[in-house]
Order: sequence, then C-alpha cells, then structure tokens
Amino acid sequence: PQDVIAQVTTSNLRGLGGAGFPTGKKWSFIPKGTTTPTYLVVNADEGEPGTIKDRYLITKDPHRLLEGMIIAAYATGCRKAYVYIRGEYVRQAQILEEAVEEARQYGFLGQRIFNTDLSLEVVVHRGAGAYICGEEGALLESLEGKKGFPRLRPPYPAVCGLFASPTLINNVETLSFVPSIIARGGEWFAKLGTGRSGGTRLFSVSGHVRHPGLYEASQGITLRTLLEA
Repeated sequence: PQDVIAQVTTSNLRGLGGAGFPTGKKWSFIPKGTTTPTYLVVNADEGEPGTIKDRYLITKDPHRLLEGMIIAAYATGCRKAYVYIRGEYVRQAQILEEAVEEARQYGFLGQRIFNTDLSLEVVVHRGAGAYICGEEGALLESLEGKKGFPRLRPPYPAVCGLFASPTLINNVETLSFVPSIIARGGEWFAKLGTGRSGGTRLFSVSGHVRHPGLYEASQGITLRTLLEA
C-alpha cells in the first residue's frame, strides 16, 4: 500500500472534482490500523452545467473507474466503497451496476479477492438531484440518509467522514487515471502535466462551437487554442 501511495504522490495527480488537492497526500491522511471501518466514496454527482466528463468515463469505460477504486481501496485499507451518482444519470447508473456485477463474477470484487487479504464491496448509490450534493460534506450527509447540507470542518473526512469513520473521497476522473499511473509509473504521468500538476485533463466543450464534445488535452493548452481547434 505504501508503494502505491508513493507512486500516486510522484505522479502529481490532483483531485479533478474542482479542489485540485494532491491525491497521494490525501490518501496518506487516512489513518492506519483503526478499529472503525474505512470507506471509499466516489463523487459522481456531476452537477456543473455543461460538464460531461464523468458521465462519459462511466458510459465508455466503467471498469477503468472500478480498477482505480480497487487500487485506492488497497492503498488505504478500505473494504467498502460507495459511488454517489446523480439521479439524472439513470443509464450511467445502470451501466455501472452491471460493471460491478461483472467485476464480482470475475473475482475482482468481493471477499478475499484472488485469495488475498483484500476484500471490497461496491455500492452504487443514486442521488436525488440536489446540486449541493456535489460538495463532499453534503454528499456524505445525503449518503447517510440526511438532507444534503455541507459539514463544518474540522473534522475532515479522512478522520471522521461517512458514518463517523475515516473516509477517502475522490472524483470519477481522478480515480480513472490511477490504473495508468500504477501500470506506467508516477514519473511518466507527472511528465504529461505541467509544474506540480501531472497528467492530462478532460475538457467539456459545448455552446457555439462546430464540434462540441469531450476532449483530452495537455494542461498547458489555453482555452483559446482549445476552442479554435
């Protein structure tokens, strides 16, 4: 687990849900050897107008997300994960639920995965369409069955999150990059980015353009260049 966290830290992967916090550092905050369960929560409540990147990733490659979740769970000692997906993403929720079942049938999820000490159960939880639930504190409140109001911090989710237990919260795009980082190494991913932010980025382009859609580009690209292209 420490080696996995080290690679993610080296990669300079940052949270891609908006905050941009270093992912490896965030993983390292999860306490080790606690008596309470550790949870992984995936923020798939993509409520920003014109944003389609998480929806596309779930639709086209749900197993990439699941693999990233499994790696994150291994690194942080998590045994149960929740994907909080916005209620309007009906088709995407169905796709993800089918992918979870496929992964379970092939032995990638469940108890003692491939006869190791790693166990992981994944639950797809559909939200009720509240924009505020994209904020991690409100998301946790909603996931617990309460009204989606943001939480005061501290304490932070890494110490006291879901059900008052240590909780790692990551966005869909963030976790979808993790399998490539582990396969190719953190330094490779870091070189794709600029400065202290590694990798590429997905850009949702819509409005008065000839070719609206989702584009993957270098972080060094300007918005003008992207739109002109």
